[in-house]
Amino acid sequence: MSIGMNEIKNAIINGKTALGIELGSTRIKAVLIGEDNMPIASGSYDWENIYSNNIWTYSLEDIWMGIQDSYQKMAEDVKQQYGVNIKTIGAIGFSAMMHGYMAFDKDEELLVPFRTWRNSTTEKASEELTKLFSYHIPQRWSIAHLYQAILNKEEHVVDISFQTTLGGYIHWKLTGQKVLGVGEASGMFPIDIDTKNYNAHMIQQFDELIDSKNFSWKLENILPKVLVAGEDAGVLTKEGAKLLDVTGQLKPGIPLCPPEGDAGTGMVATNSVAKRTGNVSAGTSVFAMIVLEKDLSKVYPEIDLVTTPTGNLVAMVHCNNCTSDLNAWVGLFKEFAEAMGVEVDMTKLFATLYNKALEGDSDCGGLLAYNYFSGEHITNFEEGRPLFVRSPESNFTLANFMRVNLFTALGALKTGLDILLKQEGIQLDQILGHGGLFKTKDVGQKIMAAAMDAPVSVMETAGEGGAWGIALLASYMLNKAENETLEDYLTQKIFAGKMGTKMDPDPKDVDGFNEFIKCYTKGLAIERAAVDNLK
Repeated sequence: MSIGMNEIKNAIINGKTALGIELGSTRIKAVLIGEDNMPIASGSYDWENIYSNNIWTYSLEDIWMGIQDSYQKMAEDVKQQYGVNIKTIGAIGFSAMMHGYMAFDKDEELLVPFRTWRNSTTEKASEELTKLFSYHIPQRWSIAHLYQAILNKEEHVVDISFQTTLGGYIHWKLTGQKVLGVGEASGMFPIDIDTKNYNAHMIQQFDELIDSKNFSWKLENILPKVLVAGEDAGVLTKEGAKLLDVTGQLKPGIPLCPPEGDAGTGMVATNSVAKRTGNVSAGTSVFAMIVLEKDLSKVYPEIDLVTTPTGNLVAMVHCNNCTSDLNAWVGLFKEFAEAMGVEVDMTKLFATLYNKALEGDSDCGGLLAYNYFSGEHITNFEEGRPLFVRSPESNFTLANFMRVNLFTALGALKTGLDILLKQEGIQLDQILGHGGLFKTKDVGQKIMAAAMDAPVSVMETAGEGGAWGIALLASYMLNKAENETLEDYLTQKIFAGKMGTKMDPDPKDVDGFNEFIKCYTKGLAIERAAVDNLK
């Protein structure tokens, strides 16, 4: 049942809404949801990371400008559609790209520029900690960044008073609370699934490892407190309200849910928090998350273990690169069309080129491409060089060219997924796709089904993404019944009857992808030569 304009207007005036703001790699999005948990207004801000002094980063100025701008655009959208100004909101949630490194001193000053998940400069720390804990510590994780800074003898380490993630930093500045949702926290440091807190034994191991450094801090004292979905995470302070809404109309005192990472919000937005469910988020980076029924049989460097926002164990295959190179090629075709005097509609251009890929040979006609804008840990690359290569015999057509660029967007992901689905024999009831790769109807879905050799569903709401996911977590905190689990809340109140369109893998596409991946694996030596020789 759709809700009328008057009901929505009253919900906005009376604060029966929830707001989610997510800071993704290329876009900050604010989504306001009504009493039926569906989006009623939104605003977004485009931004890009900067590569400065060999570090991928975003400045604090950019972070706040982007949050304020996306909030303002959402508020303007409300004013335009419903004729009212936002003065209060039922609950707010913040989410951001996971991992990375933000370290602060006792005066709450940032000690070094924010180091994002994209930096693959922590290989030594990652290897040593994985060995110490007998638990895979990816290079992106906050603890790997911290330990690498210690190994590098960086001067700032001695002054650390607090360490958090981007989502945790924003939440702290708006509420004064140094907390994280458990899903986000699981990308800082390993979580004990039984206690839903940092693994106490590993914390002790880390403190013993750095004991000789005589730092004034212990690890436990500089990490944010861990909360699970539905718990109270503080309220918007007076200063926080001014920081979020520069017009000064938003009132303080609004409750905030625990800040989560983009992995957790992706799970929520696709109803993939229950065991035997999974989701694939494919945009600038790509990751697959599968909620496990039991532990994996051993430690795999390609597989990260994180948690759902409720603290259940999740196997995550995370790849740094997905659509950036694909988008660059589409941009080149746009440039060509404009040089020919043709005005280009980008949605139509993407749809035309993506659909062209479906006409190609199942194995891409012998073409090969690597989409490595940055390093890719699954295939052991610390840096990347986007690359397209073919032999004189390859079937070089536009259809095969687009197909190989779509296939390679999932090449590193396929490498990791094969471990879970083939080696570990993990069973899946459903996998849901979301993100930019799935915007063109059927194409990304068909290629993902081929890569996974499993049915893939896409929901209409999946386009709302993580900002909607964190708004739902804010709504859950505010509206849940006593003892109502997040799984039940999502299944019964949000997704009832909305399971999306399902697509089974085409056996021909599966065989084609398997042929491509053999070529992809063999050709990694070409990518290695490009990284070594093209500076």
